[in-house]
Amino acid sequence: MVHLIRESWAGIEARSDEVARFFYAMLFSIAPGTRELFSANMETVRDRLMRALVHIIQMIDRPDDLVPFLHQLGRDHRKFGVVAQHYEAVGTALLAAIKKHSGDAWTQEVERAWAEAYTVMATAMITAANEDDGPAWYDGEVIGHTRLTRDLAVIRVETDHPVPYQPGQYVSVEVPQRPRLWRYLTPANQPGEDGVLEFHVRSVDGGWVSRALVGHTQRGDRWRIGSPMGHLHVDRENERDVLMIAGGTGLAPMRAIVEDLAQYGRNPQVRLYYGGRTRDDLYDLPNLQRVAMTNPWFHVVPVLEDDPTATIAEQGSLPEVVAQHDWSGHEVLISGSPAMVRATVSKLLVTGVPLDQIHYDPFALD
Repeated sequence: MVHLIRESWAGIEARSDEVARFFYAMLFSIAPGTRELFSANMETVRDRLMRALVHIIQMIDRPDDLVPFLHQLGRDHRKFGVVAQHYEAVGTALLAAIKKHSGDAWTQEVERAWAEAYTVMATAMITAANEDDGPAWYDGEVIGHTRLTRDLAVIRVETDHPVPYQPGQYVSVEVPQRPRLWRYLTPANQPGEDGVLEFHVRSVDGGWVSRALVGHTQRGDRWRIGSPMGHLHVDRENERDVLMIAGGTGLAPMRAIVEDLAQYGRNPQVRLYYGGRTRDDLYDLPNLQRVAMTNPWFHVVPVLEDDPTATIAEQGSLPEVVAQHDWSGHEVLISGSPAMVRATVSKLLVTGVPLDQIHYDPFALD
């Protein structure tokens, strides 16, 4: 089954945009009520579908990783109003989309493999959603919005009830400026009893939500926050030291993890490579340096890609700079843009870091 699915997907992956468009057209045709679950901007939704599907295909032979991911996905989808009956229509539309673009490569064996795989996926998601007795989302209010630069803001949200996330996890948010268009954000602070989450947001080209968050968020805005997802963390019982690689606002999960570790007297050695294009991109560097001064297990290495006059940092792209060293004995955590994550993983694999020691989350942040 694994071989058939991966081989058939490889044949159509270059046309994944067309697959996604056909999938949603088919879904809305056979289950018209599902259209109301999505925003007007379907481009972001289609992109996320494909990233989730690729991530599932990558893990399909690793059930210990796949099943927890599917459970999180099932719990998270409750915020859309997804119920068990929707999964049959989704499965029908998905197989129809893959079949249409597979041509002669679509055989009865391939169809059975995809049908069996989807049954496993849907069952895991439905089971997790049904067993979760928590809210479908958490309500919160913006209590602070600080514009650090033209395209970067720090937003603080106080939730009505604490969100049960672990440092390093991410959540989806829905904001009043962009209803029904959920965006993934990672809290940059460890969980606290006050229920306050701090988000670092950079507006990106074409980012409907990120631009609204940076430019138009106001104190008093009411947000919805979905179930926590992701597995980035530091295992304090693991004998390996830790390498963190963060680009731009990809710093958020690393910052939350380091803040959490700082409450303990003994930790593995943690080295954080924190990269950006210019010095302005390293917006939290002074805070990280203060943390390093009082915690001997923590070291921060600034990296600048396009600022050769800076003497405070190593020069070059994050993947290139990190690959100059041997990290094969480390647990590696990566967070940043999809392009940076892909390039960094490739570089690390070439230098000999085992894949099972490299950890990152599958979703881009916009």
